[in-house]
Amino acid sequence: MKICCSFLLCIAFFVGQAQSVNRYFDQIRNNDAALTAFFARMPKGGDLHHHYGGSVYAETLLAYAIREDFFVDATTMTVAKEQPATGNWECFSSIRKRGALEAYKDQLIRKWSVKDYHEAHYPSDKQFFESFDKFGATIVGTFEAGLTELKQRAIRENLSYIETQLTTIPSTVSVADFTQLNERLRSYQATRNEDAVFKTLDTLYTWLLQKNVAADARKYNVDLIEKLHQQLRLDDSLFTMRFQNFVLRFMEPVTIFRNLVTAFISADLSPIIDGVNIVSPEHGETSMKDYWLHMVMYKYCNARYPKVRNSLHAGELVLGMVLPEELTWHIGAAVHTAKASRIGHGVDIAQEANNYELLQYMAKNKVAVEINLVSNEFILKVKEDRHPIMLYKNFGVPMVISTDDAGVLRTNMTEQYVLLAKRYKAFSYDDIKRLVYNSIEYSFIEDPVLKRLLIKDLDARFRVFENWFPYFVL
Repeated sequence: MKICCSFLLCIAFFVGQAQSVNRYFDQIRNNDAALTAFFARMPKGGDLHHHYGGSVYAETLLAYAIREDFFVDATTMTVAKEQPATGNWECFSSIRKRGALEAYKDQLIRKWSVKDYHEAHYPSDKQFFESFDKFGATIVGTFEAGLTELKQRAIRENLSYIETQLTTIPSTVSVADFTQLNERLRSYQATRNEDAVFKTLDTLYTWLLQKNVAADARKYNVDLIEKLHQQLRLDDSLFTMRFQNFVLRFMEPVTIFRNLVTAFISADLSPIIDGVNIVSPEHGETSMKDYWLHMVMYKYCNARYPKVRNSLHAGELVLGMVLPEELTWHIGAAVHTAKASRIGHGVDIAQEANNYELLQYMAKNKVAVEINLVSNEFILKVKEDRHPIMLYKNFGVPMVISTDDAGVLRTNMTEQYVLLAKRYKAFSYDDIKRLVYNSIEYSFIEDPVLKRLLIKDLDARFRVFENWFPYFVL
């Protein structure tokens, strides 16, 4: 009887503490500073929509470029390891000697991120997407410092998991002899002839296996991903990191299929590579032209590698960016054709031809949406009630909160939750807590034991947070 009473008293205590946190949270809904202090301490689970190259801050990339004495083009603020034949290039050591390094550093950080961005000077979407090419030469060399930075920042922010997209997989298999298939595949796309596409992909797939494309996948896994993961000790009692492979949308069809197959094989072979994504501006010319074809390629690879999960950028579009009819089907194709387990962004869901049915399907089949509030506001000018987050909530579609490219956007996970709480009052503290748990439950972690441990860890973190809170704030 004493044990039973003690247990009930313990439950009553924890319930009372949670209610106190709820009351305080409601009191600070309109106060940025108070919300920031609150969410900085709150456990935040995982960041599932995360690009390594865009998440490391420009200062880290720039320090590497200066240390390695890269060349910089004074006109574009692009850096290169070797001096290109054309352009206005100068190495950093030369810039330092003439006393201009600090001025260059300021300009580079502004070009490589949204720091001090002014909308009147340049379109926001171009500022964002063009930054990657400018600092791209620094990415490979900063893996060790960058991943360590991301882990340390995550721990300080009470974030326990990141599922990052590190880099593309280099290929030694040339598809130059198959370029004539590009237009053939596009002709099948024009008539939506999925069977003909599959037959063509069968031929390519068999040839790729004969050329041992799997060797590229294994080399990438062993020499880069697994090596970095072990050497940097990315997993410990405070933090866990997993990876997604990705391919680039702007490639020609045969090339992108080779890259997809390699990415799927890599993910299929590795316990720490959990999925395959597709990136680059969705509104790009090739991205738009070949979108249906890309989804069918995913469908083909899914059949070959059924255990590999997909998270697809889809619906990162707004009216005026593309033709209106192009807003009506991208998310649906990613969900129904490519069988995406998660959707990245999903901003144009209201424009989908069968929007309500699609929302119901996503809710019923637990297709989660990665919500990127800062990213959507900067790139697409979508915020407040223009954002579909309440549509997803009202239809019961599972959601996770993510940063996208925290380095380029000069943001962090805390800011995402501040914006969520301040702008969308229908989200209670308990709703937000559910989103945090979603970020582990809807992760692509393959090991069920590890996933349960991360959930258990969240339980413990929230107990500490909620028990501590009333004594210090209320």
